[in-house]
Amino acid sequence: MSNYLVGMEAAWLVRDVEAIDDAIGVAVSEAGRRLNDRDMEYVEVEVGATGCPACGEPFDSAFIAADTALVGLALEMEVFNAEGEEHASRIAKSEVGGALRDVPLSVVDVFELEDDE
Repeated sequence: MSNYLVGMEAAWLVRDVEAIDDAIGVAVSEAGRRLNDRDMEYVEVEVGATGCPACGEPFDSAFIAADTALVGLALEMEVFNAEGEEHASRIAKSEVGGALRDVPLSVVDVFELEDDE
């Protein structure tokens, strides 16, 4: 059994917002609150990054249209004693998905952690 770091992305909808920074703040705050309500402080939440199609430079994953924003969140958690990468992915998605109901969620990265022994 190994330990893994699982990276996920979530699509968070924010209504009645006019500025990108406000949308990002609301999305990160609401996601953090829902995770903390379930004692899941071990899940890291931050705004995701999207590469510019022209130059490739990353920018915040947020888009506003008609005072409604779609914010891409990056979520990260460690999974202990998983049988493999797929098992770690299923565990992480199940844990986070249970707290963030009705929020699209996908696993984007899984890294095996080195043993400290």
